[in-house]
Amino acid sequence: MDVVIGPLDLSAHVDEALAVQAAAFGLGPDEVAVRRQIVLRHMTYPGARALGATAGGDLVGFVYGMPNDRSHWWSTVVEPYLRAQGNDAWLDDSFVITELHVHPAHQKHGVGRTLITTITDAATQPRSILSAIDTESPARGLYRSLGYQDLARRVLFPSAPKPYAVMGAPLPLPRRSPAGR
Repeated sequence: MDVVIGPLDLSAHVDEALAVQAAAFGLGPDEVAVRRQIVLRHMTYPGARALGATAGGDLVGFVYGMPNDRSHWWSTVVEPYLRAQGNDAWLDDSFVITELHVHPAHQKHGVGRTLITTITDAATQPRSILSAIDTESPARGLYRSLGYQDLARRVLFPSAPKPYAVMGAPLPLPRRSPAGR
């Protein structure tokens, strides 16, 4: 089935997007309810934008992000970890990938790669940052193939059960992975 990538009114489709995130990330109803409010708040921030991936009219993946702002909660949490590694300048003039999720039935087909490269292609910032669970995973492999490197590891977010890694990459991201992967 063909997957179509395009702009997404995330506020209007927040429940569909969070259903994708719940399937991809294993979230329960309580976590989805909390994240719903976060997503809706994020979409009011200047420069916030989202893309969706649809197949047969159903949302099967999404990405959203925004220009980073050191006053935002995420930045205040990761800043000490980045500073300890000499990487806190990455918080300035960066486009942050806030969420990127693809339904498990549509993973490993390039949907995530297309979502992240398309949203960052429109960024005016010279670099991108994101956080991902600090384990070897297909997501971390994708980010590395796009040029993201670890800026800080073992980052602890309040109420998150696992540590995260903060990763950064210069923009634009490559369209193809190295060595034709």
